[in-house]
Amino acid sequence: MNVKIDETWKRHIGAEFDKQYFTGLARFVRQEYAQGTCYPPGNLIFNAFNLCPFDRVKVVIIGQDPYHEAGQANGLSFSVGDGVPLPPSLVNIFKEIELDLGKPMPASGDLSRWARQGVLLLNATLTVRAHRAASHQRHGWEAFTDAAIRALSAGRDHLVFILWGGYARSKAPLIDATRHLILESVHPSPLSANRGGWFGNHHFSRANAYLEEHGKAKIDW
Repeated sequence: MNVKIDETWKRHIGAEFDKQYFTGLARFVRQEYAQGTCYPPGNLIFNAFNLCPFDRVKVVIIGQDPYHEAGQANGLSFSVGDGVPLPPSLVNIFKEIELDLGKPMPASGDLSRWARQGVLLLNATLTVRAHRAASHQRHGWEAFTDAAIRALSAGRDHLVFILWGGYARSKAPLIDATRHLILESVHPSPLSANRGGWFGNHHFSRANAYLEEHGKAKIDW
């Protein structure tokens, strides 16, 4: 795996690439991509890091793994490319933004505009085999993305970490809650959101209020 990652991230977590687990992970990912269709495209595996340099991160939204159907995954958690039908979780994210901030639902599910404003859209697992959700979990990606979360927690101040669902919420111990804001709720997937606890969580306005309180520009969600 030819890792092409933003230099600011390389300075903070570049040591991970030399660790034994990452050597095994790289071997596994190369084999998977060589043997069949995997997502996202190889050049977008580190898209979240490349669109949102370490020193520009303001908000972290943690997902689990990439979408596993054709044309969906673009290396950003919850995001899809222009022209791709909105997945149900993303629809509910946009519905909550409309409830929270009054912004109408956009036509495009491409969240790169968030990333460029300082939102790290980080999946815990960065790759997946086509049509097989969670197929690349427990092969080393979690160690790498946990290292990124720890580096942000230790190396930055006053970030907002947004944890939706049990899996994302399990990352809370990696974050120093005395230095950062942690927002938690159920997952935006219809199964979870419709049970209550998603709509009305006001995570988007709460994140912006915290950023502004600490002298940072708010996110245009």
